[in-house]
Amino acid sequence: MASQIIVVGGGLSGLSAAHTVLEHGGNVLVLDKNSFFGGNSTKATSGINGALTRTQIAQGIKDSVETFAADTTKSARNLARPDLIKVLTGNSASAVEWLQDKFKLDLSLVSRLGGHSHPRTHRGKEMFPGMTITYALMELLEELSKKEPNRVRIVMKARATRLIKESDAVVGVEYEKDGKKFIEYGPVILATGGYAADFTENSLLKKYRPDIYDLPTTNGDHCTGDGHKMILAIGGKGIDLEKVQVHPTGLVDPKEPDAKIKFLAAEALRGVGGILLNAEGKRFCDELGHRDYVTGEIWKTKTPVRLVLNSKASKEIEWHCKHYVGRGLMRKFNSGDELAKEIGISPAQLKATFDDYNDIAEGRKKDPYGKKFFHNPPFTLKDTFNVAIMSPVLHYTMGGVEINADAEVKSVENNVIPGLYATGELAGGVHGANRLGGSSLLGCVVYGRVAGDTASRYLFQHLSSIETANRRLDQISHQLGTYDTRISVDPSSQKVNVEISWAQKGAASTAPEPTRAASTPAPSPAPPVKKEESKELKAYTLADVSKHNKDSDCWVVVNGQVLDVTKFLPDHPGGKKAILLYAGRDASEEFNMLHKRDVVDKYAPETIIDLNNLNHSDKMANNFVPPRLIRQNAFIDFNNTNNFNRFINNFINNNMPLSSVRQNGFIVLPPPQQSNPISSTLPPPQLAPLQSVSQQSPASTPRRQISRVATRFSQRLAARNRQLNERASKRIARERISQYYNR
Repeated sequence: MASQIIVVGGGLSGLSAAHTVLEHGGNVLVLDKNSFFGGNSTKATSGINGALTRTQIAQGIKDSVETFAADTTKSARNLARPDLIKVLTGNSASAVEWLQDKFKLDLSLVSRLGGHSHPRTHRGKEMFPGMTITYALMELLEELSKKEPNRVRIVMKARATRLIKESDAVVGVEYEKDGKKFIEYGPVILATGGYAADFTENSLLKKYRPDIYDLPTTNGDHCTGDGHKMILAIGGKGIDLEKVQVHPTGLVDPKEPDAKIKFLAAEALRGVGGILLNAEGKRFCDELGHRDYVTGEIWKTKTPVRLVLNSKASKEIEWHCKHYVGRGLMRKFNSGDELAKEIGISPAQLKATFDDYNDIAEGRKKDPYGKKFFHNPPFTLKDTFNVAIMSPVLHYTMGGVEINADAEVKSVENNVIPGLYATGELAGGVHGANRLGGSSLLGCVVYGRVAGDTASRYLFQHLSSIETANRRLDQISHQLGTYDTRISVDPSSQKVNVEISWAQKGAASTAPEPTRAASTPAPSPAPPVKKEESKELKAYTLADVSKHNKDSDCWVVVNGQVLDVTKFLPDHPGGKKAILLYAGRDASEEFNMLHKRDVVDKYAPETIIDLNNLNHSDKMANNFVPPRLIRQNAFIDFNNTNNFNRFINNFINNNMPLSSVRQNGFIVLPPPQQSNPISSTLPPPQLAPLQSVSQQSPASTPRRQISRVATRFSQRLAARNRQLNERASKRIARERISQYYNR
């Protein structure tokens, strides 16, 4: 057997499985058919559930595993699997804390979603939680693949097509890349996602749910049931394949209302107090009911349906609202009168709806729809509102392949298929007939870790006896010194005797480091990643960029860099529409809301066509980039901490005076001098004088903003100066004390 575990799929479940294998000392190969990791996990917008977590306890939330299990069982209805629910809910707190401890993730905010008895859905203060969590696991795995390439291999654009089976066991997988077929051997963990975007010729969606086949979907085009089809082809057992969740709140783009792919409106929007209004401006359901219930009520009422958040609710989930507004999927209204006009009703009618809801929230009336939990009331016409049009969308497939509590895949004969494991949305039966919000990411982490555990045990138990013995003897030899072995075979009794004698008597063994599975060459090794050839970079203006504004010729600007993303559009994890919204424009603000600043350099450097970024006057006139320090008409990214520290160090180390002058809101530093006593022993100045830009700066320059940057610079510079003087004073004091005692 090969000494690696193969993980197919680089979403949160696959990444969780891969990290777990590595924690157990195994080797891992991760295959993903996309250009980037993430899958649908990056689109999760509400958070990850956890019962009895440290965060809940700190906030005084009195939740329990038993209550969470009861809520999940109620949601799953008659298809509840107690064994799988026990694993999901019982490991929820440890899953959340694994993410917090191992990957240093902020999951400090907790909200209540539909169907939950307590607030237990964890998210951070910024960005979508699915993206934040998945990126953290992805980045660490990529880092490990560079540090330990013999233990961690990653192959992108590799579509798994067939499971390799010997006798009853799965021993490997076949995949396609660049038109060629490759085979890798080892136990296989499939984490290939669901089939809520399976519009292929052999569509599982069309086969099992033709009635909802034409609905829009939130899923990426990679969700085509690949894992399901491979497992069913070798005799694996499908379960509940007709159970497809239709999420009630997909965001309708007013510019493209009939789009097949829609962006998901986080259930957390309703969790913080958003209410649903129909075309008459009236409520029609319990906004925190189960998803299938809310979807059914939307289909019954008059459309369009709008999700309405007042200012308090908007503030609590501000990052989400800002992102939706930026994408043109949500609008802000400055009063109830404006909102009433948009709906097509009178302000008095809207006020009646608000007053009725406020009475219910304050306990003066009973809600006719049975709503029990109310957040951030009241609603008044004098308030401001964030509003979006909603549409039910294909979202999640509860059905999948049948697994047991150890994530082992079962056959149609109800036996375990050795060497094959399923996790994430592929694993059926975990959520029964309906999934609770926040349990998708949880299922990925919990069952990803379970699959990693089980596959690791299987691998270590089934490695060849000779290989295992050699590796163990090698470990022992490093601890006990040299040894002699004597092997005798008795054919008559079919016995083999092995005698081992150590040269050093009385040596004691200690617990070894985690075993690393030995690397064996694959029959068809994973092909290396091709490097992009260097190219000449040119200078462009914003006017130049604006001409490239369609899918066949698409340029955008991100943090001052001009990017030609035409060829990149099909590979973008968020879909090409997310980029086309900003074609020919500056996408910096929206980009920075979702990504780290080094993402382009790291994952798509070939798109950069202007490294030096637009010319100076173009930037200043259009307020094109965040405030910058000017040095000889070149921009230094002051918002980047590393750049700032490097600038400060150069400033100090090159004997420049610890002072600065503000002119027109810009930092202007005088020429370097030799007068700084602290740095008198440092190298001579190498920085050229920083010139004044007072005559170069147009009147439209955002001086107040840049002035604040200048003040921040001065404050940090002064702090650095105090620190250096403090160090110098301590050094002088030590020298004087030493001189005193040595007299």
